[in-house]
Amino acid sequence: MYSVSDRLERLPFSSFHFRLLLIGGLGLAFEALDAGIIAFIIPSLRTQWGLTTGQIGWIASSTYVGFLVGALFSGILGDRYGRKKIMMWALLLFCVATFFNAFARNYHEFYILRMIAGIGMGAEGAIIAPYLAEFVSSKYRGRFTGALAGFFSFGFVLSALLGYFIVPMSDDGWRWIMIIASVPVIFLLWWRKSLFESPRWLEHTGQTAEANRICEVIEAEVQQSTGRPLPKPVATRKAAPTPADQQTAMAKLASLFSQQYLGTTVLVWVFWITVLFCYYAFLVWIPSLLVERGFTITKSFSYTILIYLSQIPGYFSAAYFNDRIGRKYTILAYMLLSCLSALGLALASGEHQIIMLSMLLSFGMNGVIAGQYTYTAEIYPTSIRATGMGAASAFARIGSIASPTIVGVAYPVLGFAGVFAMMTAILLVGGLGILFYGKNTRGVVLEEINA
Repeated sequence: MYSVSDRLERLPFSSFHFRLLLIGGLGLAFEALDAGIIAFIIPSLRTQWGLTTGQIGWIASSTYVGFLVGALFSGILGDRYGRKKIMMWALLLFCVATFFNAFARNYHEFYILRMIAGIGMGAEGAIIAPYLAEFVSSKYRGRFTGALAGFFSFGFVLSALLGYFIVPMSDDGWRWIMIIASVPVIFLLWWRKSLFESPRWLEHTGQTAEANRICEVIEAEVQQSTGRPLPKPVATRKAAPTPADQQTAMAKLASLFSQQYLGTTVLVWVFWITVLFCYYAFLVWIPSLLVERGFTITKSFSYTILIYLSQIPGYFSAAYFNDRIGRKYTILAYMLLSCLSALGLALASGEHQIIMLSMLLSFGMNGVIAGQYTYTAEIYPTSIRATGMGAASAFARIGSIASPTIVGVAYPVLGFAGVFAMMTAILLVGGLGILFYGKNTRGVVLEEINA
């Protein structure tokens, strides 16, 4: 009898996988839209509510406080109760909190609702990559998961466009952006009802009949879409896995620090925190930093759109290289480009130099994240895959929470050049960890990576 892995590994990429990618990716696009618009509505909030610099820093970090909670618990709950249920509830929480955020009357209400929305966003971002990776053959998994992360770029570009066109229209332009970011999610929730639970997770938890039923439906759909008979499954393991006993949440977390996975966990956590520290420091502060360098607010916002547009080729080119040269070397190549760009920004003086190097940094950082999402979503076994992804994402939110505040405090002391020199040093730490200790998982079946 063939296992779920054997059956899914032989499937060619088809319209079924493309639909999965689209449905999953749209959730990340809305997440990125909500995360990106904060950079554009902060100036309005600052004027409207008379906020201090410290309060602005707290608002910039509020979403990531929720991210930490949502990412951690979604991974644990996803491994315990199933990926699809957690993914749906996370998206609903994000939608409701973001909608009500549009009606916040003061700093405190805004902060609390942003934090609640962040819980949903963090849960969504942590669960979707391991969930979708479990449906795809190792032959396509790198491109697929990297392209999934690429949907972040569409959300950030849309946030820049909305910030440029909607925010200046009125004092309450920021409220309209919140509504725009939340209402379309209702339609995505309805569309996601058609998704299956992960058959790999079902098999692992002993629900083999349901896992086999889902595999049969997927196989029929793939065969119909390709118009060709499916190749015969090839056994990648000696036998289908025996159902495992359900572990408690603490036991799953403890597994990440067992002798077998401790090195992986430390590597992934350090990598995530260094990348996301620099990523969100750059995204949140780049409009304000450009203004500080003498750009007008309008010109700053328009250049920020160009910088955000650079994310798109960054993500999707890295998704291609994930399967061509492997996740490890893709990450290292784009990390090197990011470090050189950040170092160049520390030394740049002219307007065009700053914009071009900012676009290169945006391109490189998002290429790193395309490799990062793919690598983390596959490096742990099915039993703790979502927990591992969620815990890494949660721990990295320490960097997301701290980075806007640290940059705000550091800029008056270090200046424009010092901020980007600091980012270069932090990125270098993450890159060296991957260089010396990272695995290359290109073309390896999920169940065999840890072997």
